[in-house]
Amino acid sequence: MTPIRSTTPALAPAPSGAEALWPGETEQARLAIDLDDALRFVPGLLVLTEQRLLARDGEGRWQAFALADGLVLRHTDHAGVGTLELQAGGALRARWRFTLGANVQALRLAKRFEQLQEARAHGAPVTGDDPGHCPSCHHPLPEDSDECPVCTRELNTPPSTWVLLRLWRFARPYQGQLLSGFLLTLAATAATLVPPYLTIPLMDEVLIPFQNGQRIDPVYVLWLLSGLLGSALLAWGLGWARTWVLALVSERIAADLRTHAFEHLLGLSLDYFGAKRTGDLMARIGSETDRISVFLSLHALDFATDVLMLAMTSAILFSINPWLALVTLLPLPFIAWMIHVVRDRLRTGFEKIDRAWGDVTNVLADTIPGIRVVKAFAAERREARRFRDANQANLAVNDRLNKVWSLFSPTVALLTDIGLLVVWGFGIWQVSRGEITVGVLSAFLAYIGRFYGRLDSMSRIVSVTQKAAAGAKRIFDILDHVSSVPEPAEPVTLPPAGLSGGVTLEDVAFRYGNRSVIRRLSLDIRPGEMIGLVGHSGSGKSTLVNLLCRFYDVSGGSIKVDGIDLRRIAVADYRRHIGLVLQEPFLFFGTIAENIAYGRPDATREQIVAAARAAHAHDFILRLPQGYDSLVGERGQGLSGGERQRISIARALLIDPKFLILDEATSAVDTETEKEIQKALDNLVQGRTTIAIAHRLSTLRKADRLVVMDRGEIVEVGPHETLMARQGAYWRLYEAQARKAEAEDDGDSEHDAVLLARQPVPPSRPTA
Repeated sequence: MTPIRSTTPALAPAPSGAEALWPGETEQARLAIDLDDALRFVPGLLVLTEQRLLARDGEGRWQAFALADGLVLRHTDHAGVGTLELQAGGALRARWRFTLGANVQALRLAKRFEQLQEARAHGAPVTGDDPGHCPSCHHPLPEDSDECPVCTRELNTPPSTWVLLRLWRFARPYQGQLLSGFLLTLAATAATLVPPYLTIPLMDEVLIPFQNGQRIDPVYVLWLLSGLLGSALLAWGLGWARTWVLALVSERIAADLRTHAFEHLLGLSLDYFGAKRTGDLMARIGSETDRISVFLSLHALDFATDVLMLAMTSAILFSINPWLALVTLLPLPFIAWMIHVVRDRLRTGFEKIDRAWGDVTNVLADTIPGIRVVKAFAAERREARRFRDANQANLAVNDRLNKVWSLFSPTVALLTDIGLLVVWGFGIWQVSRGEITVGVLSAFLAYIGRFYGRLDSMSRIVSVTQKAAAGAKRIFDILDHVSSVPEPAEPVTLPPAGLSGGVTLEDVAFRYGNRSVIRRLSLDIRPGEMIGLVGHSGSGKSTLVNLLCRFYDVSGGSIKVDGIDLRRIAVADYRRHIGLVLQEPFLFFGTIAENIAYGRPDATREQIVAAARAAHAHDFILRLPQGYDSLVGERGQGLSGGERQRISIARALLIDPKFLILDEATSAVDTETEKEIQKALDNLVQGRTTIAIAHRLSTLRKADRLVVMDRGEIVEVGPHETLMARQGAYWRLYEAQARKAEAEDDGDSEHDAVLLARQPVPPSRPTA
């Protein structure tokens, strides 16, 4: 903490902010600081009251500043370190530093300080929103978050079954087929209800009279049996048709949902992917849509059939005998109550299962692509343990849910058995009193078997419905996410001749969450100019390149291309003019030709070969077993780093971009390979506006201008010779790198000398 000069006397050491307060003084906000001015870890504390700002240093001494006119508390942050500066009339009064883990509390304290000063300036009482509370609902905020648990509760609630209704927008194109499926279901259900009704005349008019000595009418029996056979065949045909129609529709709904989710995912900005795991996204788009497809094709159909069967059976039962029907429905309230209780547990349980399974797939998505690193560090056992732990956690969550389900399902079966027993007893009692016939009781029992069977089936559907609801929620979490790089409502139409390549940055600022990375950056890049970005790690070079590619949008200021704000140009139209060559080139599984033509899939073989020649890749491609048709392994396996880089340069050359972005394109290769890549880059930059980041400053000497960055700001701009003559920030960087290179060369020379000295001296040949 910077030493403070204050008219207020220093307070005695105190262990907490409360003991340093005056009587009647109330704490408004506090911040636990953990760094001193030398960035050493030293505990401290800031406490803001309605009258003063109190500061405690690492030794427990307190200092205080009375709130007065002109006193300003400024908050900044850079490279993992946050700063609060207390200023009066432009002069620094005090400075406190902290790691960004406390940035949320620092922002709250600065905001509250501003509110208190504004209230003082207007002579108003101390009011306003407490930064420790949500401004919308005034609910207390968590200590380390700006997210209100009340206002954002929808994000954290278990999936509701109603989320399945949102699938209707994907089902709307198939509403005709769905209507046909519903009518077929209705007809098939009605057909299955015919046989029990025909048992009444079979019992009362054929079998019982025959036992009493009457003669059987074979024609009448044949008609009844034909009715049973016909209804069975009709139910089979209608059931097959409705299953086929609804299965086709459900597969198409799931395919549309999968496609739409993937297309929406591709349209999201990079910050979304930075907060997600690959395995989790793969599980959502893959297995979750499959689960929804199964639900729609099988279980939703069964549910609709069950509802129709229960409704139609209930109507028939009441038409035959209302009292017996009422007895049949006795278990329903108990089963409904159990379903309600179990559903709440299932819907939270299945979301936990989804998250646990996502952890399992995350281990796979991490380990399989990185198998070379795993083996290089002999980490097979550690990765196996990670997978075992994730799999065990998934097993534990499933076990807890199965414990609930294993009790629910047999209980429903027990209730239906008891209900059947009650119907038997009540039915026998009615038969004994002559209120119903044996045929009516037989029909009742047949209907009840179907009724209770459907009731048991409906209870089981609770499980799969909650599974589908959990999957739908996870998919709609993707679909509901809005990209932080939105498409313009009315995009500007670019001229037919394309862009000239001029770029203007005006007071550009950018933040990663609460961390400021770029501040007040202005730069004018002329068409066809080559700009080299240099600076220490964390100075903002790669962030600036990401902003120029519009992977992120600026937090303040603007970036203009040919005088047009990037945010007014359609993202795809703009990026079509950008060629990107990264430090770690990414190649897809496929042939060499397909990888070169990735940005221009309609390119001819002649154009592909011409781009490869210009990238100095043609010769090594011809040495491959199938030349341009040779398969490249996933992420370029089977090719050296330099070969992958030259293919990526050919890929950029083929689209003939107006802007070229080179992000450490030669830092990961040896000197000889770098020379080959540099020749390819010399062909690539001709006539293009180029922004290059390079680890070796010597590779940027051909740049028209060098832009030196530090802490997100431009500190120097100019050609190499001018900046060297100025002996400023660039000169210090260049000299430091030169000294490092000389030290490495000296070390290599000494190493070679030692090796040479250790070699045995060959015996001298005897002279004549």
